[in-house]
Amino acid sequence: MSSIAAFVDGPFWYFSLTVFVVGVLWRLIGLLSMRGNKELSQPRDSATGGVIHSVLSRFIPVAGSQSRIRVRTVASYLFHIGLFLILIFGAPHVAFYESRMLGFGWTPMPQWLFFLVSAIAFLGLIVLWLHRIMYPVTRSVTTASDHIATGLVFWVMLTGCMALGESSEFLRVLHLFMAELLLLYFPFSSLMHAFYWHVARAHTGAHYGRRGVKV
Repeated sequence: MSSIAAFVDGPFWYFSLTVFVVGVLWRLIGLLSMRGNKELSQPRDSATGGVIHSVLSRFIPVAGSQSRIRVRTVASYLFHIGLFLILIFGAPHVAFYESRMLGFGWTPMPQWLFFLVSAIAFLGLIVLWLHRIMYPVTRSVTTASDHIATGLVFWVMLTGCMALGESSEFLRVLHLFMAELLLLYFPFSSLMHAFYWHVARAHTGAHYGRRGVKV
């Protein structure tokens, strides 16, 4: 076990982190370097205003949207905000950032709040996955890659909760190993939407804002 733990803590961690950083940067550079058709028409309104409107207005469902869309939106907020709080303010993560990455830390959330936020994030993730498989439209556009990404996130979160007590070296190593697999998979999957969403919204908003169309 000691040799496996040394491998997961050392070479495999640095390898997965390198793949993650290089892969994300490579895809972002590729996206930002893409050029669309040259705009030939005279602008009717501000592209900047279109960017702001598009980015901010899509945080809530449009009026009259179906109830299942509203449920998906709520579940998305529960999952993404919960996961963010866990990653940034979970005590083991804060300690990891301080000792392995940044050299400094901050005040973590108490353990009871960690479990509460984790439960909320789990609920959001499960509802989002059920929405994917229960409704024909989302089911038709869901690929095996999407299910793999969901499964990896689920197991990273689950093993993290199991390892929270720090009483088992096996659970700690298992959690880190699952997190490393997620880092390796991230740049090549739909999880890249964590970096893409604002770029896509800004591009769409600028495109239509220049034409005086609200989207």
